[in-house]
Amino acid sequence: MFLLLKRRMKNAQRFQEIINVFFKNGFSHILFRLGLTDRKFSSADEEADVNLYHVGKKLRIALEQLGPTFVKLGQIASGRCDLVPEEIASELEKLQDHVESFSFEVVREIIEYQLGGTIEELFQEFDKEPLASASIGQVHKARLNSGEFVAVKIQRPNIERQVNTDLAILHDLTGFLEKNMEWAKAYHLRDLIHEFSQSLREELDYQLEALNAERISRQFEKIADIHVPRVYDEYTSRKVLTTDLVTGIKVSNIQQLDKEGHDRQLLAERIADSMLSQVMEYGFFHGDPHPGNIFIAPGPVVHYIDFGMVGQLSKEMTYHFISLLLALRKGNIRRLIDIFSAMDILDDNTNIDALYRDLQNIQRKYYETSLTDLKLSDVFVEIFSIAFRHHIRLPNEIAILSKVILTLEGVLGTLDPSFSIMKAIEPYSKKALLKQYDPRYLLENSWLSLVKNTEILVELPNDIKKAVKTIEKGKVEIAVGLKESTIIFRRFDKIANRLSLSIVLLAFSILMVGLIIGSAISGQTAIFLHLPLIEVGSIIATFMFGYLIFSIIRSGRI
Repeated sequence: MFLLLKRRMKNAQRFQEIINVFFKNGFSHILFRLGLTDRKFSSADEEADVNLYHVGKKLRIALEQLGPTFVKLGQIASGRCDLVPEEIASELEKLQDHVESFSFEVVREIIEYQLGGTIEELFQEFDKEPLASASIGQVHKARLNSGEFVAVKIQRPNIERQVNTDLAILHDLTGFLEKNMEWAKAYHLRDLIHEFSQSLREELDYQLEALNAERISRQFEKIADIHVPRVYDEYTSRKVLTTDLVTGIKVSNIQQLDKEGHDRQLLAERIADSMLSQVMEYGFFHGDPHPGNIFIAPGPVVHYIDFGMVGQLSKEMTYHFISLLLALRKGNIRRLIDIFSAMDILDDNTNIDALYRDLQNIQRKYYETSLTDLKLSDVFVEIFSIAFRHHIRLPNEIAILSKVILTLEGVLGTLDPSFSIMKAIEPYSKKALLKQYDPRYLLENSWLSLVKNTEILVELPNDIKKAVKTIEKGKVEIAVGLKESTIIFRRFDKIANRLSLSIVLLAFSILMVGLIIGSAISGQTAIFLHLPLIEVGSIIATFMFGYLIFSIIRSGRI
C-alpha cells in the first residue's frame, strides 16, 4: 500500500513537472483547452499564434527539456504526418538528445553488477571516456581478454524507472483525452501510446537488441560486403551490450569518403539493396538507418549498428505496401482507395469522394514524373497529410517503414544525388508480387483461408445465439438499413459459397488421391465412359482450384 501511494505521489510530481515545462514554453492555452489547467493560467496571446512552424519549434524545445521518453515520442511523431501536421513534423525531426555522459564510477558499478565480475577481470582494456553518449545509454571502447576490440553499451542509471513513470502518465493522459475529446478518440491516442510504450520498453532491453542484431546478421551471412557486428552473449545483459567495435567512416562524411576513393554510387546501391532486401524479402528490418548507424569500411563494406529499433511486416502488409507503391506509380486512384479499404483503415465517416479528389491531385502532380526524378519522401509526406485531413490512421508497421524509407532516401541522396529509391524498389516490388502467385504460396493461403472460414462457420451458430440473447435483454440497439443488410447478407453468401467450394475441392482431391493410389497398386488406369478418370479429374480439380484462387485474389484479402 505504501509503495503504491509512493508511486502515485511520484507520478503526480512528474506530471506537475511536465505541465510546468509546457506552460513555460507557451502552451498554457492548449493545456486549458485539453482540460489540464484552469482558464486563469491560459494566455490570450497564444490563441492568436497559429504559425505551425513556431508551434513546432516550441514543442521541440519542450520535449528536449522533458528528457528521453518525450524525445523518443517526438522523434516517432516526426514520421507520422498522418497524425501530425507537416510543419510541426519537420521541426520535430530536429530533436536531439542533449545529455551529459555519466561517470566512469557509475559505468563500473553497472557493469560489475550486471556481468558478475570486476572490469579488470572481464576486460584487458577499458576506456574511461565514452565514444558516444545518448539519452538511453553510452558506449565505451574496450578490449576483451581474448584480444578482440569491442564496443560496450551501458544503459543510463535509473532510466527504466523514469521511462516507466512517464509512460504511465502518458497512458493516463491519453485515456483522459479519449473520454473527453472526440479527436483523441478518432485518432485512438491510447493505442498509439501503447504501441510507443512497447517499442520504447523493447529498446531498453539490450538482450532483445542483441537478438535483433543476430537475426539481421543471418540475413547477410553469405554477403561479404554487408556486416552486422557480432554480439558477445557472455558480456551482454538487459543493461549492458557488448559487440564488435566498428571502425570506419560515417556514411554522411562525404569529404572523407571521397578522400579515401570510395565509389559513392556503388555505396548507395549496396545500402539500398541491403535495406530493401530486409524489408521486401525478410519482413524484418533495421528501424533507424540514420547516418550515425551506418559506417563504411575498406572493401567497401557497409556496417550497420544499433538495432534497438526494428520494423516487422507481415506478408499481407508487405503486399499492401507494394500495391500502394504500384498504384501510385500507375496513377490508379480507385485502386489506392480499394487498398485502404482492404487494410481496414478507412473511417466510417470518411468522405470517399473528397478523398478521391485529394489523391487525384497527387496523381496529377507525379504521374508524368520519371522514376529517376521521383522523390518517394515527397509522395509519402503528401499521402500522410491527406490521411491526417481525412482521419485515416495508417498501420504502425507502414508508418515505421515509411519513416525508414524517408530516412534512407536522405542518406542515399547525400551519397549520390541522382540515386532513385523508387527505381531501386521496382525490381523488389515485381519479385514480391510474383511471389503472391507462387503455387506453394497460393496453396498455403488457400488452406489457411479454408481453416479460417471453417472456424467462422462452426462458431457462427454460437455467435448468433449470443447476439440474439443480448438483443433480447435489450442491451444492444441495431440500426441496419436495407442497403447495409443487403451488403451483409451478400458477404455471408460469398463466404458460404467459397467455403463450400473449398470443402468440395478438398473432398475431390482426397478422392483423386485414392484413385491414383488404387491405380498404382492394381497397375491399371481407372476408366469411366471410355474416359481416363485420373486425367479428367485432374483437369476439373485444376479449374476448381484456379477459380478459388482467382476469387480470393480478386477480393484483395490474401
